[in-house]
Amino acid sequence: MSRQYDLDWIRVLATLAVFIYHALMFFNPWAWHVKNNVTDPTYITAISLFMSSWLMPIFFAVSGINSYFALQKRTGWQYMKERIGRLGIPLLFGVMVLTPPQVYMERVSHEQFSGSFISWYPHYFEGVYLDIGGSGNFAFVGLHLWYLFVLLVFSTITLPFFQKLKPSISKELKPLQLLSLSIPLMLLNILVDVVNLGGWDISFYLVIFLYGYIFFTKASFKSICQRMLPITMVTSLFTTVFFVYGFMSGMPAAGNVLSIILASVKALSCWSWLLVIFALADRKLSFSNNWLKYGNQASMPFYVLHQPVIVTLGFMLADLDWSIPAKLVILLTIAFVIIMTIYHFIILRISFIRILFGTKAKREERMYNKPNVKI
Repeated sequence: MSRQYDLDWIRVLATLAVFIYHALMFFNPWAWHVKNNVTDPTYITAISLFMSSWLMPIFFAVSGINSYFALQKRTGWQYMKERIGRLGIPLLFGVMVLTPPQVYMERVSHEQFSGSFISWYPHYFEGVYLDIGGSGNFAFVGLHLWYLFVLLVFSTITLPFFQKLKPSISKELKPLQLLSLSIPLMLLNILVDVVNLGGWDISFYLVIFLYGYIFFTKASFKSICQRMLPITMVTSLFTTVFFVYGFMSGMPAAGNVLSIILASVKALSCWSWLLVIFALADRKLSFSNNWLKYGNQASMPFYVLHQPVIVTLGFMLADLDWSIPAKLVILLTIAFVIIMTIYHFIILRISFIRILFGTKAKREERMYNKPNVKI
């Protein structure tokens, strides 16, 4: 297959969406590392709920697709070597360098510590960080870098299965089959509670990852998404309104019939939005240009950097007596400029730094920029 540029666009735009989402976390009422002096339980919360329903699942869906194509031209060892380089190295760098200042600012903002960062740093290795406001400090998943950690784990445990499974890309995928895939997701969201990350249980992400590998790589997948777009669009809008309204009205106790309904609707909303996103990307974004080439290279460093920058700026802005819209615009603007400045003038130009942020080698970038590149 020729390179699917729509998948690159999805990854780049989803990275920007994560950036916006974490800026909103500074202002909504949910627990986070640092919070504004005034939070908003209305429109900021509604937007956060909407974005959280599909944002991280789309990353795992695209990762599953990319894993399929990667294994078509790599051995299992080559596949894992690439995953360790692209995921493991930036994860380790994040845990040891980018995460400690964030935990420190969380401890100060939550009145769990008073003093300088230097005096606090030895405490970073005391206890395991498990939740915001907890007692442990060592964040072994790098806070927002949990995605890299989980994807690395998924890539490792699914490799034997992927090597034995040889899904045919030409095998026809039926619309009813695609719709039925939402049922396991709804059951998981109702029944399974292992580890919640980014609004979903880790088992939910694993199934989405497997779906990406097995089903989203079918040649008929995108055409079916196109045919079903009117249905999935209506479903996604209806379920989003239902879930957001139900959540903001007050979540019922676990096991309550209404809580089961909301969990089902949330999973169906996620699934519908995934199909809508793939359909719209295939229709509107199946092309490449210089913006995509640059953004595709910058997406991983941007992802790694964005939360430390947002948390630091938020820590500085928190107690200022400004309106939420003014702070949000300032936070987004300054954070974006800082991240892109660091990327363009430091990460992009220094080979060693590029490796720390999981960026492709120069030779790989030149191959990407050639026409008709295979993936």
